[in-house]
Order: sequence, then structure tokens, then C-alpha cells
Amino acid sequence: MHLEIDKNKFKTGLYIVSTPIGNLGDITYRALDVLKISNFILCEDTRVTQKLINFFNIKSKLTSNHKFNESKNLKKVIESLKCGQIVSLVSDAGTPALSDPGKILIKECVKEGIEIFPIPGASAITAAVSISGFSNNFFFNGFLHDKKKEIEDDFQFLSNLSSTIVFFISSKKFSRIINQLQKYFFNRKIVICKEITKYYEEYFRCDVKDLKLKEYKLKGEITIVISNEEKNKKKTENLPESVKYKIKKLIDKLSIKDILEILDNDKKVSKSQIYKYCLKLKNEK
Repeated sequence: MHLEIDKNKFKTGLYIVSTPIGNLGDITYRALDVLKISNFILCEDTRVTQKLINFFNIKSKLTSNHKFNESKNLKKVIESLKCGQIVSLVSDAGTPALSDPGKILIKECVKEGIEIFPIPGASAITAAVSISGFSNNFFFNGFLHDKKKEIEDDFQFLSNLSSTIVFFISSKKFSRIINQLQKYFFNRKIVICKEITKYYEEYFRCDVKDLKLKEYKLKGEITIVISNEEKNKKKTENLPESVKYKIKKLIDKLSIKDILEILDNDKKVSKSQIYKYCLKLKNEK
């Protein structure tokens, strides 16, 4: 049985509280204690957080704090913190301020010398990387942009990183970015994480080049993990002029897949570079 909370054991300030990303069993005892002794809880959607606090019989007041009113709330929240109140910040799921509201308030607290305390817990980012089997040296890119040009810019930057890459995207948009994923990460592996920690959680694993060969029944927001780039000393970063010449001869007659198969015998040449060069030629036409 959980013991009665001693409020004197908690310092005043802002608490960044991680909440479950699906399974309520992932809440920590410490998170529950902080939420219970908070003067009020800042949350993205009061309807979502209400379910959480009702389940755990938490009576603290909820205050809406999302990306559209975060700046408007700032003065009032800072004043409450300066008066010695305990304020908790939660997101709808996971760790606040990681692709969720919170950064504006945190920066202001830092500026005002107000203490900020993390209450660690669930995070889709670390959960996805932990089961990927890829390098734990990873780069988190947040939510992928909506516009094609912005996605191209993102992938152009990310493809130059040798680390594992993690990002969020709506399941409805995933099929739209497959071509771009193959353009920039052709030789890497991918894990598609669906409904992490929930009853219907699933993890789809394959090579990026094989993405079109499978159908995925996805739902909601999904977490994507792309493997770190495995360096191969035998492969050169830039295509030799002789290979470029061959591709130019074939590009109007064959598909990119056929060209890849023809040039596959040359082990010193990267398939990814061949694929990118083929796409470049096709886009120029």
C-alpha cells in the first residue's frame, strides 16, 4: 500500500512529469506523489489527463497548457512558482517538452532562476531505440515535417549522420514518405513502432529498400527508427565517372531496380549512391 505523502520532502518549483505512453502500469510511484501534491497540473488536453488522475484518485487541479496557449499562460504560471507553489507539467503521453509543449515555460523558469525537476518515466523515443537492435548513439528528430520540400531537407541532413535516427510521424502519412526514405536511407534497416506498450503493439522490421514489398496496418502516431550507417571501406562515397556514364546510357531504357541489378557486380560502388544518382537524373528530365 502506498504511504501518505510528506509534502515537506518536496521542494517548490516546476516538475516535468513523465506519464504512460499507453499502459497505465508504466507510471512511477514518484510521479504519482508529485502529481498528488501539486497545486495544479499543466496538461496538453485536460480530457486525456483527467482519465489518468481519475484512475489514480488524484485531486489536483488541471490547467490546459498546449501549443496555442502556452505563451499566454506563462506570466500566471511563473507568478505561482515565485509564490512557492508546486506546479507539474505533463503531456498527453510520455516525457514533456520532447516534441510536446513545455520548452517555453522551462526556458522562462531558467531565466527567472526557478528550480526545475525531472520526474523520469515513459518515453516512446527510448522505448523504440531499446528494442531496435541498432546503435544506442541516436539522433532524435521529433515530428517529421508535413511538406515534401521540408521532408527532403530533413532527410538530406539526417542521411549524413552515421548514428541511429528516430522520428515521429502520423500513420496516415507514412506511405507518402517511402520513396524519400528509400532515396536517402536505401542501405539501412528500419523499425516501425506501432502503439508502443499497448495491447496491440507491433514492431515491423525490414530493410528500407524492401519497404514497398510489405503492407502495414498502422494507427495513430508511430515511431520510426532507422539504423546507424554501417561503414564499408570497399565502397566509395562518390560514384566513378565510368559508372555515371553507364547509368546515363541505361536510365531511359530501364527501371532503377534493373539498373541496380546490372551494376550490383561492382562491389566497390554503393547501391545507395547509384539509387540517388538515378533519381537525380530522372528528376532532371
